[in-house]
Amino acid sequence: MRTSSNPAFRKLPHGQGGYATFDRRGGGMMGGGAAYADARASQAGIGRAGAGERPLTVDDVVVKTAITGGVALVAGILTAWSGMFFLALPAIIVGFVVSLIVIFKQSSNPALVLLYSASMGVALGALTGALEFSGTNFQGIGFQAIVGTAGVFVGMLIVYKTGAVKVTPKFTKWLMGASIGVLILMVVNLLAGFFTEGGLGLRDGSPLAYLFSIVCIGVAAFSLMLDFDMADRAVKEGAPAKFAWYIAFGLMTTLVWLYIEILRLLSYLRSE
Repeated sequence: MRTSSNPAFRKLPHGQGGYATFDRRGGGMMGGGAAYADARASQAGIGRAGAGERPLTVDDVVVKTAITGGVALVAGILTAWSGMFFLALPAIIVGFVVSLIVIFKQSSNPALVLLYSASMGVALGALTGALEFSGTNFQGIGFQAIVGTAGVFVGMLIVYKTGAVKVTPKFTKWLMGASIGVLILMVVNLLAGFFTEGGLGLRDGSPLAYLFSIVCIGVAAFSLMLDFDMADRAVKEGAPAKFAWYIAFGLMTTLVWLYIEILRLLSYLRSE
């Protein structure tokens, strides 16, 4: 059984059967199969679509992901355009609190998911806007980061669908280990920064910082493959259609991380 490095997807159901999916292995439409095991569904916190509920489809995932991404994009652009950069910290706090609620409650509430997207859009828009207005070297960096993030997303989706890189248990363990390692280094670098200037040098624009940002972008990009795989499993399992909001939230958290790392790397390049 595989799990995602994204905490939002770690309790998705696993099993056989389901609905139409974008799984590269199925050769198109996947139908039929066994129902959820009741105990496993209970542990996951979700179940198969019940009477009167429509099963989850790929279209549901695509539409809800597009909506959440669109909300974040509009909120970010409006924040950067208005110059209200002071909203960055409050938005980050709201987004963090909402994300914890969604993750621990396994909530598919669209209001919470959209609030998270809007909050992170405001936060990223404020950070990007402040960076762009800090000097001529950074003008247009936000657009480049958006294009870069979208490009990585589409590229990894193509890689997943074609099976160029297979999501295997070994791959999953390796990526989860890399994600934990990156997180530990970030925390240690932050703590070291309180005692020495620049900390470990992972975020100061040095050659080591370049390398670390590239590694982070790589880990975030491959995490998208695990997110695609876990979303695909939910579709095949026949989860309720409303669960698409939770899947969209999980994808959004990875995209936020990816955008931040791409923006940081671009800022290093623009500073030279």
